[in-house]
Amino acid sequence: MRKKRFLIPHYFIVITLFFYGNSYTQDSIEKGFNCFSMLVGKNASVDGSVMFAHNEDDSGEQLVNYYKVQRVKHKLGGKIIAKNGAEIPQVEETNSYFWFEMPKMEFSDSYINEWGVAIASDQCTSREKDGELKDGGITYWLRRLVAERAKSAKQGVKIAGKLIEEYGYASCGRTYVIADQNEGWMLAVVNGKHWVAKRVPDDHVAVIPNYYTIGEINLADTTNYLGAADIVEYAITKGWYDPDHDGKFHFARAYSDSGTLKSKGNIHRMWRGVNLIAGKNFAINDSFPFSLKPEKKISLQDLMKVMRDHYEGTKLDNSQNYEKGNPYKLNRSTICAGSNKYSFIAQLRSWLPLEIGTVVWLAQRRTDSQPFIPWYFGISKIPDGFAYGNYELALKKHFDPPEFYYEKTHEHAFWAFVKLAEWVDDDYINRIKKVQKKRDELETKVVNNQIQFEKRVIKLYSESPQAVKNMLTIYSSELAEKTLKIAKEFTN
Repeated sequence: MRKKRFLIPHYFIVITLFFYGNSYTQDSIEKGFNCFSMLVGKNASVDGSVMFAHNEDDSGEQLVNYYKVQRVKHKLGGKIIAKNGAEIPQVEETNSYFWFEMPKMEFSDSYINEWGVAIASDQCTSREKDGELKDGGITYWLRRLVAERAKSAKQGVKIAGKLIEEYGYASCGRTYVIADQNEGWMLAVVNGKHWVAKRVPDDHVAVIPNYYTIGEINLADTTNYLGAADIVEYAITKGWYDPDHDGKFHFARAYSDSGTLKSKGNIHRMWRGVNLIAGKNFAINDSFPFSLKPEKKISLQDLMKVMRDHYEGTKLDNSQNYEKGNPYKLNRSTICAGSNKYSFIAQLRSWLPLEIGTVVWLAQRRTDSQPFIPWYFGISKIPDGFAYGNYELALKKHFDPPEFYYEKTHEHAFWAFVKLAEWVDDDYINRIKKVQKKRDELETKVVNNQIQFEKRVIKLYSESPQAVKNMLTIYSSELAEKTLKIAKEFTN
């Protein structure tokens, strides 16, 4: 029997947002409000890697496909037709990349390309309601073009900035996190043709929920800042910034929709993320910095812990460590949200060949019940069962996928992880502990084995890069299959 897709009535959305105390408008609701990201500079991490962690949160019934897109040569003079009709000149050849695809969605896909450039985003509503657009503006294609064309994070920021200034951003606002093996950037985009980007210092960690975090800027310092040249002057003309009364220009205060900065869900997740990762004790009502230097260097496992958090052990945990019930039902706007669809930690290392040094630790559906499993960029193909069709078809049919995609079938691995999340929810306190025991056994083994496995791979790399690709493919596929087997064992 074909499943009916669950649609949330508009009146329910309005009531829920009113209850949460936010001033989001219906136009700003592109997806859930619980996307969450962290960037760790290379001198702030234990192993010297740049690490980028992201929880992708989306409401409604969704599907996640995973593809590895190969390099593609294009005809000279070719055009890309954006969703709203804008014609964008195509380049001669596009990069290979991992593509985490959510069919039909405009703002939910994530990418990691062959140069180790990773990009994902968090909705950040701006106060701009009628920004300037050309030919309908750009939305979905912005991040894909960064993945297809950029060879570094900074180049990715410049590519995105140029597209925004040419076509305008046709959405309420967003922050794109763009990272590579050497550095990470936050790119804040406003509805229309205004944007600003700030580099995360190498010895700092940056946290972002769903509001702009960039404050004071200095566009003369092009090592650490990039942006639209008139970003300050435009705010003055709109009455959002008065230099005579407001002091130094502060991007977030000038351009944010006030509801995002006041949202308890945003504030609570920011507070929790900063306190967990920084080793400090900020109060909930404190002003949080764009980034900060942690008291100790951050490990892969530290990030995994943050991405799974439901406020355990704090006054915000109404579930009282699950004794009172399901944290998704009792706690407001947690980092690991009930509607998370996938989570990843990109571990980006400059001292290794890109096929080995670029590794994405991926957790399906919810991180509380799934281990993070490494997918090395050097794999020849995606593990079986983790995508429908091929990337060529997906590129053409992203906004018009077949209806059967949303049937909960054993043919796609994603539905097994959805089923596991639903099973855990039915009796959270008793079932989550059993699931987490299995999760931790596998994850701990894999994390502890990483160094030894990579030593064998690196030794072989100089002799036979193709053999290494085969080795990486088998390794990642076997681990993906193990996670799928565990999920099925619980629900069966």
